Amino acid sequence: MGLETLEEQQRRALAEVLDAYPEKAKKNRSKHLGVGTPEDDASKTCGGVRSNKKTVPGVMSQRGCAYAGSRGVVWGPIKDMIHISHGPIGCGQYSRGGRRNYYIGTTGIDAFTTMNFSTDFQEKDIVFGGDKKLNKSLDEINELFPLNNGISIQSECPIGLIGDDIGAVSKEKTKETGKVVIPVNCEGFRGVSQSLGHHIANDAIRDYVFPQFSAEAKDLVSTPYDVAIIGDYNIGGDAWSSRILLEEMGLRVVAQWSGDATFKEMAMTPKVKLNLLHCYRSMNYISRHMEKEYGIPWMEYNFFGPSRTDESLRKIAAFFDESIQAKTEEVIAKYKKMYDEVLAKYRPRLEGKKVMLFVGGLRPRHVIGSYEDLGMHVIGTGYEFAHDDDYKRTTEEIARSTIIYDDVNEYELEAFVKKMQPDLVASGIKEKYVFQKMGLPYRQMHSWDYSGPYHGYDGFAIFAKDMDLAINSPVWSHSKAPWDNN
Repeated sequence: MGLETLEEQQRRALAEVLDAYPEKAKKNRSKHLGVGTPEDDASKTCGGVRSNKKTVPGVMSQRGCAYAGSRGVVWGPIKDMIHISHGPIGCGQYSRGGRRNYYIGTTGIDAFTTMNFSTDFQEKDIVFGGDKKLNKSLDEINELFPLNNGISIQSECPIGLIGDDIGAVSKEKTKETGKVVIPVNCEGFRGVSQSLGHHIANDAIRDYVFPQFSAEAKDLVSTPYDVAIIGDYNIGGDAWSSRILLEEMGLRVVAQWSGDATFKEMAMTPKVKLNLLHCYRSMNYISRHMEKEYGIPWMEYNFFGPSRTDESLRKIAAFFDESIQAKTEEVIAKYKKMYDEVLAKYRPRLEGKKVMLFVGGLRPRHVIGSYEDLGMHVIGTGYEFAHDDDYKRTTEEIARSTIIYDDVNEYELEAFVKKMQPDLVASGIKEKYVFQKMGLPYRQMHSWDYSGPYHGYDGFAIFAKDMDLAINSPVWSHSKAPWDNN
């Protein structure tokens, strides 16, 4: 790197990326790009970036919509309910279980996560309304899948425009069948990203699931060690991997939201002693509600990488008595030998490699520790749909100066990669083939590239192996990165 420090190189890259814009676009985007450091305490956010604003019209954003945030993230993984997309089949196709939310159950009998339900709107439904079609679809669902434990109706954009009253249909059908039918007005045009969809989904849980608390939790005998996992969608089995550790330290996991979740588990959650929040962005709203309404405290945890897992287990144990704290130390000691062997094998192969991240939810900050445990350096990170408090939390995770990019577009990310020349890019599926065609090692970090789990000590062993395979694969010797051609 010569005399130029990493931070100076990053600030130069930032200036050059912005210089390509017309003045108005440059002014707008300069608010969303910055260089953060671990000493950024004085700034409101890491790198001083702004977030949760509208994307510049005409720019190719990687964001999703409110419907995606509700149907795809929060509601979709609840396995014993059926989630019907109300609107055209185009967005309805998204309702297939593409996020690899693992679940236990018999698909089509008592579990429905990977099935696709849509009212398949046509032109006449837009003109004359879709209430009757929705009513008929709900009847068909109950006839064909009688063991479902409820239905959620996920609105697509046209529903908000034509004014279908899904609330009235839900109320009528609940009364008729005795099963809960939940309207979720998550039309895609609402808000600036999928983030509002998370909030709307949380509100629907508050309004339609928690009122069932008394009935669903009447037989639950509480213990002092009851907890719920909130905001883990069990991608590749992540929640199962986390649950093993919590149960080994003596806690009872009453519910996990919403990966491999059931309606009953979620309704019983107000009876637990502590909510453990994994994805802050998508589930902080319902966690705060339970704290205010039921007096249940919540805390964030991070099970990516052994350093953060050790830290989080001790933080969770500190909430409980000495017996739990002693068991927690036994759990950490038990797994230390295993993860020391993982580090001994993979760290020498990955030490000093540079990584750039661009993901959603909690990953842009939570996975940094996994890379750092392997001796890798995260030099750039950013979120698709974060708020300022996500960027504030990022300051606590970064180990060195890091380029921070909010809602980065294709041009910016590609330009940053060319200027910073990382050894690995880890982001969503939309960017995967761009960088692989550039001859760059790549990992898809939304659903772990068909791998996982990545949570906990067991997950770290898989994570380390995957990063080694991505970076040290012999395939890259047959393809050159653009800067190598120069």
